[in-house]
Amino acid sequence: MATFQLNNPNAPGSPSSYSLGNPGCDGNNQICTIEADNVGGAPDITDDLKNEMLEALNTRNNTDNVTLKS
Repeated sequence: MATFQLNNPNAPGSPSSYSLGNPGCDGNNQICTIEADNVGGAPDITDDLKNEMLEALNTRNNTDNVTLKS
């Protein structure tokens, strides 16, 4: 698994919206990073990971593979 930072908050379900790394995030209650398999430099966003992203956003709590901005 690798850490990917969300660069385009308008398309969190798109692998092209992420880059490798975790330089830190500012803001609130938006996705900061995800943990996912690295497929050619992009995250493998599975249905399970999408559901986890929705759970994190809806509960405003980090999950095992999704970290929200603080």
